[in-house]
Amino acid sequence: MGILSGNPKDEPMHYGEVFSTWNYLFSAKNAVAGYQLQLNHAGDEDLKKLLKEGIEAGQEEAKQIETLLKENGIGLPPTPPEPPQACLDDIPTGARMPDPAISAALSTNIAAGLVACSTAIGQCIREDVAMMFGQFHMQKAQLGAKVLKLNKEKGWLIPPPLHKNKQEHCD
Repeated sequence: MGILSGNPKDEPMHYGEVFSTWNYLFSAKNAVAGYQLQLNHAGDEDLKKLLKEGIEAGQEEAKQIETLLKENGIGLPPTPPEPPQACLDDIPTGARMPDPAISAALSTNIAAGLVACSTAIGQCIREDVAMMFGQFHMQKAQLGAKVLKLNKEKGWLIPPPLHKNKQEHCD
């Protein structure tokens, strides 16, 4: 039997796992607060549904990571306060975040979360921690696909320059 070959939950976390999980939790908590704030600004019902899905996923991720960190005697990062709910009509037009910008921010955050999950998976020596981040990655990828579809349907997607290099066939 090799080193660290027992029950993964009985193995200590190494510094990389600790930092990745702590940092991911910090980011997830802030993402939830950001999505809650963006929900106040969103007018599109489909976008609101995806923000709510992001909030629920982030809260569930936070619970799982908090449990893991507590079990390993690691202090938790601070939780930002939940922003108050506001009526969209009470937010002045110039101060409102438009739906395409909210959706772009959501897309960017999901992309960063995918990278963070992949990085954590690559650092892990504990299988249970790697599997947890694998689960988060899959859920983020699914949410990202929904946001991409929404961006395309609503005309909010701003693609980079498209590369068209098709050789014409001479007949």
